[in-house]
Amino acid sequence: MTNPSLEMNPTKENETEYWGVSSSIDLYECDLNLMMNADAIREFVKILCERIKMRRYGETQVVFFGDEPRVQGYSMTQLIETSLISAHFANASRAIYLDVFSCAPYDPEEVARFATNYFKASHYRLNVVERQ
Repeated sequence: MTNPSLEMNPTKENETEYWGVSSSIDLYECDLNLMMNADAIREFVKILCERIKMRRYGETQVVFFGDEPRVQGYSMTQLIETSLISAHFANASRAIYLDVFSCAPYDPEEVARFATNYFKASHYRLNVVERQ
């Protein structure tokens, strides 16, 4: 017996439907003062959305949490008209884990370069997946 929730959407063989782009950007050795500044994080989101032409839906949520010092830092979410931007700011390691998913086209490299410059990261790692 098969589980219907695990079955693939029935389409013709080799036929795919583009849904969107998901990019995960890991930023390393970031400026700790910027990472710990909720207003700077909100401003980053505002500028990023303008740069990649994404319409924000509601206010940027920035919440500080983490009982364990290794993971302590801000987390951010921003709904956009075409999906979501989120990030976690790990203060102890000075790393930022940024995710952008949108069904509207955008350039993941541009996002990575902008985030690297904004948060003064020494380098980044980018993973991109086309969602279907």
